[in-house]
Amino acid sequence: MPTDSNDTILKVTDLTISFKAYGGMVQAVRGVSFDLKRGETVAIVGESGSGKSVTIKAIMGILPGNAVIEGGAIDYHGTDLTKLNEEGFHEIRGKRIGLIFQDPLSALNPIMKIGKQITEVLHLTKKLSTADAKTQAIELMRSVGIPEPERRFNQYPFQFSGGMRQRIVIAIALAGDPEILICDEPTTALDVTVQAKILDLINQIKKERNLSVIFIMHDLGVVANMAQRVNVMYAGKILESGTAEDVFFRPAHPYTWALLSSIPDMQTKEKLLAIPGTPPNMIHPPKGDAFAVRNKYALKLDFEREPPPIRISDTHWAATWLLHPKAPKVDMPEILRHRINRMTGGVV
Repeated sequence: MPTDSNDTILKVTDLTISFKAYGGMVQAVRGVSFDLKRGETVAIVGESGSGKSVTIKAIMGILPGNAVIEGGAIDYHGTDLTKLNEEGFHEIRGKRIGLIFQDPLSALNPIMKIGKQITEVLHLTKKLSTADAKTQAIELMRSVGIPEPERRFNQYPFQFSGGMRQRIVIAIALAGDPEILICDEPTTALDVTVQAKILDLINQIKKERNLSVIFIMHDLGVVANMAQRVNVMYAGKILESGTAEDVFFRPAHPYTWALLSSIPDMQTKEKLLAIPGTPPNMIHPPKGDAFAVRNKYALKLDFEREPPPIRISDTHWAATWLLHPKAPKVDMPEILRHRINRMTGGVV
């Protein structure tokens, strides 16, 4: 349920993607819709395998060869990215939409000097001379917090720590001056203290460059201070969407409840909750609500019919039969209610 706005620069509508596999077609993304406005951060969160990364790979035009876009559109300034060939993406990928990969060690060429890896992008996107490219590369390194960039320009990836390698990956993503920055689990391979610094850096860069950001994460807790809007994804579908305040303080879907309840809480000694079961086989997605078999609040109808998106407010919706007027009243888990009440001063 994306919203229309003159500020919307990217609009994904009913995107459906499957993969050809030995056992059949894996239905990885099933009718995903969301939009991105100028200067905002939109998060897509969910467990591994929910379809988050497949969605952004479609936006970047880097889907593997066995992927099939079966329907939908990705509108970027009037251009449907699902219709572009590789040549068409050369004018968008890196230049107008940048991508930060989750594993900097595999994203960087281990036998190429860092400076060379940045200047190559500058040559491709801006057609700079060798001297100008080096000057800009050093400035990019400095802007992302690399100390002594003139000296480190000639070093190799193995000479950098994990956090510094991720800063280099961010510099490469910014080299083409994109207006959209996609962050695909950018802190997964980093320890907690370094994670916080990288997240602060991304926020700082976003403000300085007025970027629009799509943040892909499996951990709702990490995006709490990053995103203005949050989309919760499961089994190839967005199950809940709203502002960060909506999703964190007024969650409505049992899957969102489960994700929030599984976040460690350092202020209490509450038992850490886990989501039972495993995600479904997407070659044969279950009938009805895909989360029903793992959902202790599931109604009989959840196993028979897929719930439609139900509007909660102008900014918030969730696809759950529990929101239907005739559904029985079900409250969120007590552990989650206590956490939200503590954070909001008991107003929830």
